[in-house]
Amino acid sequence: MNGSAQGPRWPDCRSPLDRHAEAATQIETEVTRRLAKMTDRQKVAQMIQAEISSIRPEDLAQVPVGAILNGGGCAPGNNKRAALGDWLEVADAFFDASTAGGGVPVMWGTDAVHGHSNVCGATVFPHNIGLGAMRNPQLIEAIGAATAAEIVASGMDWTFAPTLAVARDDRWGRTYESYSENPEIVQEYAPRLIRGLQGKPAPGALGAPGKVLATAKHFIGEGGTAEGIDQGSTRCSEEQLRDLHAPGHMAAIAAGVQVVMASFNDFNGAKLHSHRHLLTDVLKEQMGFTGFLISDWNGFQQVDEDFGDACAESVNAGIDMLMAPENWRQAYECLLERLELGQVSIDRINDAVARILRVKVRMGLFSRPRPSARAGAGNPRTLAAPRHCALARQAVRESLVLLKNDGGILPLKPGARVLVAGDGADNIGKQCGGWTLTWQGTFNENGDFPNADSILRGIEEHVSAGGGSVVVSPRGEFRERPDAAIVVFGEEPYAEGQGDVSHLSFSARHPEPLRILQKLRAAEIPAISVFLSGRPLWVNPELNASTAFIAAWLPGSEGKGVADLLFRNAEREIAHDFTGRLSFSWPRDPLQTPLNEGDDDYDPLFPYGFGMSVYESARSLPRLCEEDPARLQAQERVSVFDKRPLNGFELYVGDQEGWRVPVTARSASSPSGMVSVRNIDMSTQEDAREVTWHGGGAQISFHGDRPIDLSPLVNANAQLTFEVRVEARPESKVILRMDSAYPHWGSLDITETLRELPQGTWQRVSIGLERFIESGTDPRSVETPFLLWTEGAMRISLANIAISS
Repeated sequence: MNGSAQGPRWPDCRSPLDRHAEAATQIETEVTRRLAKMTDRQKVAQMIQAEISSIRPEDLAQVPVGAILNGGGCAPGNNKRAALGDWLEVADAFFDASTAGGGVPVMWGTDAVHGHSNVCGATVFPHNIGLGAMRNPQLIEAIGAATAAEIVASGMDWTFAPTLAVARDDRWGRTYESYSENPEIVQEYAPRLIRGLQGKPAPGALGAPGKVLATAKHFIGEGGTAEGIDQGSTRCSEEQLRDLHAPGHMAAIAAGVQVVMASFNDFNGAKLHSHRHLLTDVLKEQMGFTGFLISDWNGFQQVDEDFGDACAESVNAGIDMLMAPENWRQAYECLLERLELGQVSIDRINDAVARILRVKVRMGLFSRPRPSARAGAGNPRTLAAPRHCALARQAVRESLVLLKNDGGILPLKPGARVLVAGDGADNIGKQCGGWTLTWQGTFNENGDFPNADSILRGIEEHVSAGGGSVVVSPRGEFRERPDAAIVVFGEEPYAEGQGDVSHLSFSARHPEPLRILQKLRAAEIPAISVFLSGRPLWVNPELNASTAFIAAWLPGSEGKGVADLLFRNAEREIAHDFTGRLSFSWPRDPLQTPLNEGDDDYDPLFPYGFGMSVYESARSLPRLCEEDPARLQAQERVSVFDKRPLNGFELYVGDQEGWRVPVTARSASSPSGMVSVRNIDMSTQEDAREVTWHGGGAQISFHGDRPIDLSPLVNANAQLTFEVRVEARPESKVILRMDSAYPHWGSLDITETLRELPQGTWQRVSIGLERFIESGTDPRSVETPFLLWTEGAMRISLANIAISS
């Protein structure tokens, strides 16, 4: 579907790279010369980007792809703690293979979206939502320059940043990747970050030492999808699309961005990856973009069920490079076949490859040495350099938004006796969020961040300097009464797809922090809440139970920056004030979304632009309504697994050598290897799990440390439902269990159910909750809602596990 060819005019946004006639002519002469020497096979190969885990340097002899990437969680040797030298070794190998015999140098792209966050030891800056709150374009540019230096140190050329989405519904799991609900902040920040990454565009050229390519993503409208559904549908007029969602892209092109990434969403029913009007007529022709347009991760595959047709439709619409991480060879062969069949013209191929070559010439790639020999490469002191850490710490301080400060309790005196509670205080992975070492930011521990400081470390440093004392208790327990408690809590890390939510209630999903705060309030201990989140959330109960409340967003590796604002200095002076201001409106109730400044019925709890100073006269926040309609919704459905484990449940594998081994990576096995599990794609990236039993007696289970009460669902004809695809039918009995506190559980034999399902296709299975209750489950206290055990061999895939009425 190509979309409408009619619409409003879009502005010409050409950059200085295009406006200098003499330099542009020299560039085009070189591009034309190089293009003329290439075969059709070489041209098509330039239009493919493959992931380093799925391609080898020697593969480039047959398919000289134009680019490689490391997706979230992909690292040399599958080791997320890989050293800088390991990254450079891979970079050199691919570069050398691509240039052998005078070939076109390959580019390496990476998701350095808040610092070089896929590389162990790098500086991790606050996510965009926090940067939007600080309102400091100059600091944004400095962050871009620091990030570029760390990317160059690892041998890469290119980052998939900045994200220029204008997030309009906070249920969207990528809200934290957006600077603001207001396009003005996005428009102001886009050119400054690009300048920091790429340098100031000179006539016709880029590629200064220590600089990398930027990417404006995602084009266009991803932040406006209905109900905040990732990869969903953006429904508005083209004028609204232009005026609300495009200003950041306009500024990016004018600043000289060389790569634009297409968005997964559709626009009024037409997928962006095949929307010729927006990709070609608007972006390339009207806006004057002369760089190249890349697909998102397998995004082209969503435009047609036939893989080859999907490649052809996307390229004909204007996609110049197909990001085909695992299926790169198939994409190459299919596109070459469609060229030979005339379904893609040689003119379209030549235009796409000319754009790719133009970018490589502009960035000086043909004259660069191998990555390890470039200026700034391989210096371990570049990662988390003192200047970079200072920038990150400043960004943290300026991003924090003070929402409540009853009695002017903040900043605290450093000589106080302080209780530190909450599971976020000493959790660097949680304070960094998604897109950090792994795709979703999950399965990380403090040891994965050798150059980072937790918020707790910062608190201890300040209190120690002032002669005070710190007691750490994640659950808020104490023997000696503290002067104040600091409770650090918030959302668990997530990224695209898996971060979408149906409502904005925090406590409906995470009840434990509220219990801690209420216990402290009952003891009349002042509680300062530090809230880690990737979006504004409904936290009225937590606000009521807190003496002070700080929206800390996802601050990154410099946790000490949070502590800087919590305390006076050792001389009892206020060293830093809160200057952050909300770049997103804060909801009054959990179902109040979309919520954006300028709405006809705009009535937030805290408006866009709100933020307190410690110098404001002490005023108390009135008691807020705690009625939670989202909690009523939650009683109608308990999700166990939806793209990832939910509601406090975690996935475990087990056999006789250990029945409960947590799955903490993309793939895992039980102690004896009797059962293994790995992430796979059903509808979106890694939204399902493939489980293989090898025989000998083993199980998988979703278990939570805190039991849930399913009794409200008993009289509502509730069912356990899950989607399953049988890959290899069971060889012996399969038992499905639902466990309450030991020794109570209910078990069912589902062997025949699985054997009778068609093989290789997704099917929904529903089993009445009463059947588990009849066989022993106590619905008032369910710890393990889903456990699957068998003694024989079997391979199935699972998704969307829930208990609902």
